[in-house]
Amino acid sequence: MGLALARGWLAAGLEPKNLVLVDPNPGEHTITFAVKTGASLVPNAGGIAPAVLVLAVKPQIIGEVMAQLRPVVGAQTLVVSIAAGISIAQIATGLGTDRVVRTMPNTPAQIGKGVTGAVAGSDVGADDRQTANALLKAAGQVTWFDDETALDAVTAVSGSGPAYVFNLVEALAAAGVAQGLPEEQAMMLARQTVIGAAYLLEAEPTISAGTLRENVTSPKGTTAAALEVLMGAEGFGPLLDRAVTAARKRSEELGRG
Repeated sequence: MGLALARGWLAAGLEPKNLVLVDPNPGEHTITFAVKTGASLVPNAGGIAPAVLVLAVKPQIIGEVMAQLRPVVGAQTLVVSIAAGISIAQIATGLGTDRVVRTMPNTPAQIGKGVTGAVAGSDVGADDRQTANALLKAAGQVTWFDDETALDAVTAVSGSGPAYVFNLVEALAAAGVAQGLPEEQAMMLARQTVIGAAYLLEAEPTISAGTLRENVTSPKGTTAAALEVLMGAEGFGPLLDRAVTAARKRSEELGRG
């Protein structure tokens, strides 16, 4: 997720010299990104005095990471966290600052099509919020919440949401194969159907998803027959509700350690 945001920042005009990636064990993608973009890649944060520190680490190791970063966090540092389930209080305690913005972006941020939910900590002023908003907006849309607990639901809906859509593509392609389509063509049809539908949602922001669905559905037609299954008692709605609930509960568990 951190690289996805970094790509968005660079695409929006951030100078590579102002981007420092701290990773003691960088993977191939991180190394390639640094080489291609000119961003700095260092094994530790020693000697850095960050104006903005973005915590883009797995929640399972955040305690260890914060212990290493705490010495470089100063009065000048705004902390922006994208660690799922880790509360503002936990980050404030771990880094010794209350200038914390907790966020949950998603992976389409790497192409500027992401969406991020954000909550500001108690010591985050108007300027800090504007800075955080500018960083996050470079990667897509941003929506702010007053209640931090809302971010568990944001994680479950949009943070994890791209994976749900990708799984929908897989399932739709598999269903096409089951109906006799060649695998490659079934996948092409499924992928482009979802891409095209997403573009329609973007092109018609004032038209609800429900109306767009109805526009495709002829009475007693093929789409209506399929939607009778998908919108049934055991259909798409209840299934997604269970999936999102499971993701939210996991986010809460991560926050409790």
